[in-house]
Amino acid sequence: MERLTLLKKLEGVQTIESIMDILNVNRQKAIYYVYTLRKKGYVKTRQLSNKIRVYNISFANRLKGTSYYDIINEYSPTKIVVPQTYKIYGKKPSLEETLIYAIKTKSLRIILASLALFKRINDWGNLYRLAKENHVERQVGALYDLSRTIMRTRRMISRFSTNALPKLSYSFSYTVPLLKSKDFKNIENKWRIYLPFNKKDLEAYK
Repeated sequence: MERLTLLKKLEGVQTIESIMDILNVNRQKAIYYVYTLRKKGYVKTRQLSNKIRVYNISFANRLKGTSYYDIINEYSPTKIVVPQTYKIYGKKPSLEETLIYAIKTKSLRIILASLALFKRINDWGNLYRLAKENHVERQVGALYDLSRTIMRTRRMISRFSTNALPKLSYSFSYTVPLLKSKDFKNIENKWRIYLPFNKKDLEAYK
C-alpha cells in the first residue's frame, strides 16, 4: 500500500486493533504498517495506564511541531489522548503558557494532568502575567495549593499570592463548571474558587 494512502486512512489516534479493522489486515501486518510510518516520522506512540498502546498518526508529526498536550504528557503521570491537536511550530510553548491553556479548557482530565507542571514551573513572574491577562489568577493559586498536597513544587513568589488572593467580598468561581470538591474546602475558601477534584481523583500522582 502506498505510504500517503496508508497515512490518509490511518490519520488520527489508533490502536493496533483499530488499524486491523480499518485496513482489514491481521495483527502482524498492522504492526508492520505502524513500523513503516514510524520510521518516516508520522507516528507518536503513548502507553495508557491500562498498558494499551495508542498511536497518534499524522503528517504534522513529521514537521516536529509541539502541542500543549505533548508538553503536559511529557511531565504528567496522567496522559491525555485527543483525536486532533493544534500543533505549534517554531517556538516551543513555555510551561507557564501550557498551564494557562489547560486551565482555560475547563476540562477535568486536562487540568488534572496539568497539575504536574507546578513541579517544574519557576518563572512565576511570567505565570502571573499570563494568569492576569487571562483572568485566571485565582484558579492558578488554588490549583497550586492543591498540587502541593500531592507533590513537591517550587515556591510561589509572594507577589503572586499577594496580588491574586481575593477579598472576602469576592464571589466564588468554578474551575470546571458546576463541580465542587468535598475534600479541599480550605483551599476553595482561601481562593474563593471551586475545585473539581477530591482526594480519590489525585491517586495517579501517588
